Amino acid sequence: MRFGKLQNLCKFALTLQALFELPIIMKAILLVIGKTDETYVNEGIDKYSKRINKYLPFNLEVIPDLKHAKNLGREQQKEKEGELILKKINQGDVLILLDEGGKEFNSHKFSNWMNSLMLSGKKRMIFVVGGPYGFSEQVYQKADFKLSLSKMTFSHQIIRLLFCEQFYRAHTILKGEPYHHD
Repeated sequence: MRFGKLQNLCKFALTLQALFELPIIMKAILLVIGKTDETYVNEGIDKYSKRINKYLPFNLEVIPDLKHAKNLGREQQKEKEGELILKKINQGDVLILLDEGGKEFNSHKFSNWMNSLMLSGKKRMIFVVGGPYGFSEQVYQKADFKLSLSKMTFSHQIIRLLFCEQFYRAHTILKGEPYHHD
């Protein structure tokens, strides 16, 4: 009799767990080629990374610069960087390229787009800043989305900081916090 009650209690607990299971918390990764050289850029990225981590797990992952890149042509460099990028992508990740030819959003539309992505049930969204010559064709083919932060051109160093600030801003908009002003 006791075993039956315990078994029923376990079934009940599993049912409650299924009913009240929280959605998967998506992780966000900013994947970049080469380290950030400027101290002020690193300080800004660190500042916004800490703020972003209050909303969801966020990491900056650096793929080291290619050795002997000066001896490679543009296409060869893009191919080799592309191979390194694709090694970091898992099945089921959402791959978003930060690309000058990508879709542009204002801050509110970006936050809404990002919210729908977070509700998609995927585990990781990976935003990628490519190398100096952009992305290989294989990376473009694997990408789920191309995002542009501006029609203007920024250095690969500065775009990291700009992305972190906009990513943080999007979260404050979603939470109705006073950081963003219309």
